[in-house]
Amino acid sequence: MGRPGLDRRQLLTALGGLTVAGSFGFAALGTGADALASGANTRVRYWNLFSGGDGYNMIAMLDAFRRDNPGVDVKDSTLQWGNPYYTKLAMAAAGNRAPDLAVMHLGRVTGFSPGRLLDPWDVDLLAEHGVREEDFNPALWKRAVIDGRLYALPLDIHVQLCFYRRDVLKKAGLLGDDGRMVPVTSTGEWFDVLKEAKKATKKGLQTLGLHVNDLNIQWWMFVAFYTQLGGTWFDAANTEVTFDTDKATEVLEFLRRHITDGYTIAGAADAEQFVNGAPFTLEGNWSVPVFDTAKLDYGATPLPPVFGEHATHAESHAFVLPHQSGRGGAGNEAAHRLAAYIVRHARQWAGGGHIPAYTPTLSSAAYKKLQPQSEYVSAMDHQATEPKVWFAGSTGLLAQRTGPIVMASTAGSAKPEAAARRMKGAIAQLLAMKNPMDGRTAAEGGAVA
Repeated sequence: MGRPGLDRRQLLTALGGLTVAGSFGFAALGTGADALASGANTRVRYWNLFSGGDGYNMIAMLDAFRRDNPGVDVKDSTLQWGNPYYTKLAMAAAGNRAPDLAVMHLGRVTGFSPGRLLDPWDVDLLAEHGVREEDFNPALWKRAVIDGRLYALPLDIHVQLCFYRRDVLKKAGLLGDDGRMVPVTSTGEWFDVLKEAKKATKKGLQTLGLHVNDLNIQWWMFVAFYTQLGGTWFDAANTEVTFDTDKATEVLEFLRRHITDGYTIAGAADAEQFVNGAPFTLEGNWSVPVFDTAKLDYGATPLPPVFGEHATHAESHAFVLPHQSGRGGAGNEAAHRLAAYIVRHARQWAGGGHIPAYTPTLSSAAYKKLQPQSEYVSAMDHQATEPKVWFAGSTGLLAQRTGPIVMASTAGSAKPEAAARRMKGAIAQLLAMKNPMDGRTAAEGGAVA
């Protein structure tokens, strides 16, 4: 790829302070020598991090691909979600024992040393299999482009949503004629809605689930509302921190108020409370199957634009090509074919709550019938994402360093103004750090679309 690679020992040393633990093995790094499936002439080794309902949906889509493409043997492996997965993937790519295809959160791609640990997609080959840039939301596609080349093929976006109980909101007079939650456009309107909803809520239940003790969800909520305020993180060159502590304080005070005004119970089992009758909970879209199974009369909308602008936190599952020194030929073509097939046939994936990245699916009659998915599909056009720097993305260092600060402020163990200053200090430290994958700071490369 034009730059020297890291071997596995060097990478393990570089990653030591971040994610590597001796508690998991590396058997999955081997290539294996098992026979091809009957009738197949090409194999694709595919790694993913999908478990639970997501895992079942992915298996169903892979089985459909196998039926339609009998010449390709897909050997899929599901590994542990989070940093253990990313460490294994990095070591496999550095040691030239990478799978042909893998899944990655889009926010982590910039930090994965594109061009060294990831290979770029052949956009012409993707087009041959029916996937083109114009089939995607422009902002989503742009996030996948680094140094002018496509390094990730988005499968979906997954977003934080405002789930609401129609039965409770109807009693409170908070449903519109369309059966959906009344619109909210300011913090004042939001707390008025909570006040009325609380009156209609059974005793012992909170009004709003806010996941006060969940580092990730607290961080994601902050990102969403900070984006609604027009908050920024760094200058265009990623050399200066532009994080606005006044806007951050406003967001932190907003989050904290849910507890001080008695709408949220810190430490409550938020999803369980919602199932039992709490009117609202702020959850990821992956809760859709849970609430469907509970047979609730509910809806879900993107996070309300309480600060004026529409923005809801979004991440994306995306396909990547882990670096192989000899990438090419039939195996590479089959990897492109498999990824394109799943992206194009993601209707079943939407059943798990995710918003498919492939826009022809979003405009299909079948998708428009899905509830509540079709209610929150507009989140695709209002994505609040973490900055495009190496330390951002799902379970990344940015969340690890700043999420606990947001949690402390929401819970009341830190004052919002002081917490905002601490966040800015943590962000400044990260900006000066070097990516252990390639030894470069955010300003030194890998983030220009």
